[in-house]
Amino acid sequence: MSALPEITLSSVPETAPAAGETKVHGSVSAIEQLEISPVGVYVQHYLRRLKNPTNDQTDHLKAHADHIAAEAAKAINDVSLDDQEDEEESEELLSLDPKEWKKQDHYAVLGLSRLRYKATMDDIIKAHRKKVLRHHPDKKAAQGHLNDDRFFKCIKKAFDILTNPEKRRQWDSVDPEVSTDIPSAKEKGDFFEIYGPVFEREARFSKTQPVPPLGNIDSSREDVEAFYEFWYNINSWRTFEYLDKEEVEGSNRDDKRYMEMKNRKDRTTRKNKDNQRLRTLVDNAIKADPRMQKFKEEDKKKRNARKNAREEEERKMKEAKKAEEEAAKKAAEAAAAIEENEKKLRQDAHKMFKKEQRALKLLFKKANYFAESDSDVAAGVAKLDKILAAKKDTDSLVAVREQIEAAQAAGNVSAVVDEIVSQL
Repeated sequence: MSALPEITLSSVPETAPAAGETKVHGSVSAIEQLEISPVGVYVQHYLRRLKNPTNDQTDHLKAHADHIAAEAAKAINDVSLDDQEDEEESEELLSLDPKEWKKQDHYAVLGLSRLRYKATMDDIIKAHRKKVLRHHPDKKAAQGHLNDDRFFKCIKKAFDILTNPEKRRQWDSVDPEVSTDIPSAKEKGDFFEIYGPVFEREARFSKTQPVPPLGNIDSSREDVEAFYEFWYNINSWRTFEYLDKEEVEGSNRDDKRYMEMKNRKDRTTRKNKDNQRLRTLVDNAIKADPRMQKFKEEDKKKRNARKNAREEEERKMKEAKKAEEEAAKKAAEAAAAIEENEKKLRQDAHKMFKKEQRALKLLFKKANYFAESDSDVAAGVAKLDKILAAKKDTDSLVAVREQIEAAQAAGNVSAVVDEIVSQL
């Protein structure tokens, strides 16, 4: 056993208590001999140096890499990710150029291709931790790839983008792996199976959450109309800055200003196209929605019912008007017939009246006006005129005529005529 080294202690400070005031709280344990086994990555590194002293730097890096790899392997076992969730890393993925980071699929780089925009922040952090431990440059160095950190840089870039809310929105807005196709209005199949996933996919871009659901075949008219009203006026946060062209290194101020103007114009164009795409989606959905077709049929029936009721009312009004007109026409015709009949009666009565006047005049004329001499004719004519002027109806003329004829037959006509005239 080798001798213990001598240890020189410093002098006692002036502020220390006197020797009699000190207390011993313990004693030094007895010397014990221990055997130390040469194990560990650094001992291995030392042994390799003894065997191959010309490769000191490489052995040092390898020893350090082995140590990091061991720690990484241990850490991987502690990560709570199911091995079934691992995605295959293709040669194309692993050979990505970090300088072309805009072209890389950030979700695929972190192994989140299946989740994509549905991945939570916790999913991203866990996936990033697992990828970092698997592709750390030190581990690559241990495998003989000393300068292979390209994919590790891709991982870092993907993590930076997906953990930044604004940058992630920009990437999610143009994610080429998420379809932007919309069904046509004539696409055959179950409407809800065709359009449901599409609206669910597009709903993530709405600033207003939650988005009204598409519903089912039994949804009320109010819910369906509210759904389409929402989508016609959707306020989308989808943006297209991610597709901006990068400034060329060394460009001047005018070039930068032109590039900014070009990018703004391109973003506006893409936004307008996307808005039109959403409007087309809603238009196609309305055309294909069996509920909207049912509502149209109901509206058509209501319109037809109102139209039929209106036409029936108009028909009744027309019939009533026609009946009223016919009744008025008949009444007018009846009145006209009565008037015509009365006119005819008046005419007949007038004819009879004239006839009786002529008959009375003829009676007086034939009897020489019942004068006994020519000098009395004038008096007889005056009597006739007086009778004709007094008798204004046929019956009275007939009565006078018959009375005079009867008197003429009896031989006392002059006396009767004078009596008649005297009674006028």
